[in-house]
Amino acid sequence: MKKLITFILLIAHSSLGFANVTLDEKLNLLIASYPSLLSHVDPEYLYAKDGTKWLIDDKKVKNHKEKLVGADIQDTLEQIYPLENCATQADVNFDPGRIRSQSLLKFLFGDNKQQVGKNTQQIDWFGQKLAMTKNHGAAEALIRVQKELSQYPKLKMYLTPSAGTFNWRNISGTNRLSVHSFAAAIDLNTKYAAYWKWSSSKGKVTPYKNQYPSKIISIFEKHGFIWGGRWYHYDTMHFEFRPELIAIANAHKCSNEENKGDKN
Repeated sequence: MKKLITFILLIAHSSLGFANVTLDEKLNLLIASYPSLLSHVDPEYLYAKDGTKWLIDDKKVKNHKEKLVGADIQDTLEQIYPLENCATQADVNFDPGRIRSQSLLKFLFGDNKQQVGKNTQQIDWFGQKLAMTKNHGAAEALIRVQKELSQYPKLKMYLTPSAGTFNWRNISGTNRLSVHSFAAAIDLNTKYAAYWKWSSSKGKVTPYKNQYPSKIISIFEKHGFIWGGRWYHYDTMHFEFRPELIAIANAHKCSNEENKGDKN
């Protein structure tokens, strides 16, 4: 699976020379991230190998809330996850990865609690046993994260006790399943966490803050996890396995660097 992640990153780097990552490139990186299940695209649909298909763009004009509730595939890939050294306040409603196709997630990881549970693996997270999905190399990726983070003993205080991984539940205040439902997410020590709903009132998001060191964030991102601390609706203890978004982010980063070089 480590070779697969490397292959995905190589595909991402092939986007060099483009001013922006196109939708077609994003779709190819999505397929490359889940090659055991996803197959190809045509002008309208994303296809799985068993013939299941998803409409890429429903052509509806949607605001942010409507995208959260009824995302098509294009909506899920629209906002490019930022790979940055520092943690900063995101622009209003910039939530890359928070807009998800629940239908696609169920197909990739399991349609119900029992299906997901059958495909989990127990991970030793600094002495704590956590269940992570084996699908698409997520458990292997979390093991690599743990091994790399263990080289920095001073970071352990932020990492454990983990607030959990596998938990079939809806996102607070919604009818949408959390990525924890698919055993593809981990929450770190809540003592250092900031979550927009905890301090916000009347739907207004309060100023952003973060206490987790950048080393933790960069190691998770290196192994295919996105961080909720990069969202406008921030959730700083939350990481979820979304290798397609990291691959797209790398492609976008490389294309921008190439374009900067052309101007010199």
